[in-house]
Amino acid sequence: MILPPFFVRRRKSKRRRMVLFFPHYRENWEKKPILIQRQNPDYYKGLFSTAEFDRILRNNDVQYGVNLDVTSYTNGKRETHNPPGRALPYTVWDFYESGCSLRMLNPQAFSSTVWQVLSILQEKFGSMAGANVYLTPARTQGFAPHYDDIEAFILQLEGKKHWRVYNPRSEDEVLPLVSSPNFSQDEIGQPIMDVVLEAGDLLYFPRGFIHQGDCLPDAHSMHITVSSYQRNSWGDLLLKLIPAALEIAMEEDVEFRKGLPLDYLQFMGVQNSEKEDPRRDRFIAHIEGLMKKLVKYAPVDAAVDQKARDFLHDCLPPVLSAEEKASSVYGAPARWGDGEALDVTVQLKGQTQIRLLGAGAARLCGDGDTVSLIYTSENSRVYHKEEPKSIEMKHIDAMEFLIHSYPKFVSVASLPCERMEATVLHAFVLYLRTLAINDLF
Repeated sequence: MILPPFFVRRRKSKRRRMVLFFPHYRENWEKKPILIQRQNPDYYKGLFSTAEFDRILRNNDVQYGVNLDVTSYTNGKRETHNPPGRALPYTVWDFYESGCSLRMLNPQAFSSTVWQVLSILQEKFGSMAGANVYLTPARTQGFAPHYDDIEAFILQLEGKKHWRVYNPRSEDEVLPLVSSPNFSQDEIGQPIMDVVLEAGDLLYFPRGFIHQGDCLPDAHSMHITVSSYQRNSWGDLLLKLIPAALEIAMEEDVEFRKGLPLDYLQFMGVQNSEKEDPRRDRFIAHIEGLMKKLVKYAPVDAAVDQKARDFLHDCLPPVLSAEEKASSVYGAPARWGDGEALDVTVQLKGQTQIRLLGAGAARLCGDGDTVSLIYTSENSRVYHKEEPKSIEMKHIDAMEFLIHSYPKFVSVASLPCERMEATVLHAFVLYLRTLAINDLF
């Protein structure tokens, strides 16, 4: 698989890749939009194209409403025109010729290049990276003004498109938790950005910024929207942390188990909220005291592990290079031949060199008294098609050593296990899921 030129860098330089993808991260992330104009129509060459769009329609079971939407926005009215069933090339291109926009959902399920780019970005963001491809005829608009609940990167692949971006309408709509409904033009005010994207350009805007794009009379448009950071806020972490902290506090601190005042219903609640009553002040002050005490019971690492479990379930599987595949179980030469199974033996010895398949391929997560290795190598390119994959770990120190040693290879004998037999068995179990072995075959 060949990455597009803008993403070709050494594997160890993922930080640099992110800077190249979005060079104004610190100044703009979650704060304000930015347009990057490159005057290079081939900048994203190889990422996706109308030719690949057509090939996917012809060679795959693309379903309306699941993999493809047909939309229009005319005279202030947004419509979806999806018929039932498979999106066959004849009907899709007929819709397009009639002035409809085409939105391919999750192109990473069909395009290996998009899959590889997103798998790199999800590791950098620490949050699921998704994508949609939009193909719009000249002189048309496919979607009404709206804002999204994701950080959006518009990568212009072909043609050009006119974009207008608007500030959030109020503080309540800054970094929103959910996407907005469609707005009318008179609900959104004046744009803060009115620009034309040409092939090779990038437009970024944070969640909550209203946007709309329309095609100019002289060119069609194809762009891919890369998205991330959906439900990845401090508040989302606290939603997991606070219930767990409260459960621990109630077990360990008698103050959280003491009964409520006998008469609290007489001075608390909506029907009493306007009363001036010293009992209300004491009640609220007591709640505030308990909330402050709650902090010391907060299992922050456990809550982060819950977030990590969700993230690893969301993740695309890692894209393996030919070398990585050959050194893992996914490239093992085991086969059937001459009436028997051949090449099924893997010799792991103390000097065998091993490492994880990738930096984001696996993570240790605690759950009560157990620690599991959550891994992504068997995830699907289709979102949540597979259940989360995990292995309950017994040799936790050995796994931590492997994780923190990446990208270096280490010997099996160097794993911190008490007995060599356990060390080799541990390495073999991991090999079946997440390990690469140097010079395996």
